[in-house]
Parts: sequence; structure tokens; C-alpha cells
Amino acid sequence: MSEGSNLSCWLCDRPLGDIEQWHHPVPKAKKGKVKVPVHPICHKTIHANFTNNELARIGEDAEKIRDNPAIAKFVAWIANKPSDFDAPTR
Repeated sequence: MSEGSNLSCWLCDRPLGDIEQWHHPVPKAKKGKVKVPVHPICHKTIHANFTNNELARIGEDAEKIRDNPAIAKFVAWIANKPSDFDAPTR
């Protein structure tokens, strides 16, 4: 990420750190074109909890993703972690 950038993560809304990834809310395999910035740990968490078909049905609505109980728990847990925090995902 470039210095001075003020992007925040699409999933957790924390500021992005030095490492950012780009997530297709509607997967490329499902003809998704839009990309949103996410932390690597947030990206892994999204894909660990949703199939491409589920993501395609949900679309670009991050709030619907955050409504999932596992994601809500994750977002609450990661809220006060540093921008570049990473850990294994289940």
C-alpha cells in the first residue's frame, strides 16, 4: 500500500496496513468485476466461510457478509488488532 493511503478494509473497516489484497465480492468465476480492498486475514476468512455460489448471491453487500455469525464474531475479535495482524484461519 502506498504511504498516505487511507483505504480501509471492506470487511472489517480497519485501516489497511502494508499488505493489502483485492477481493471480488462477486467471484470472477461468477462474472464479478468489482474489486474491494481487504486485509489478507479478512480475505481468508471470507473464503473460509462462504462458497463462490454464496458470495455471488450476496453480491457487493458487505453488511450481509458481516451478518453471518462466524464473520460477526471474527470482526469483533479483530477490531482492535494492528493493521498488519495475521493469524491462521479455520
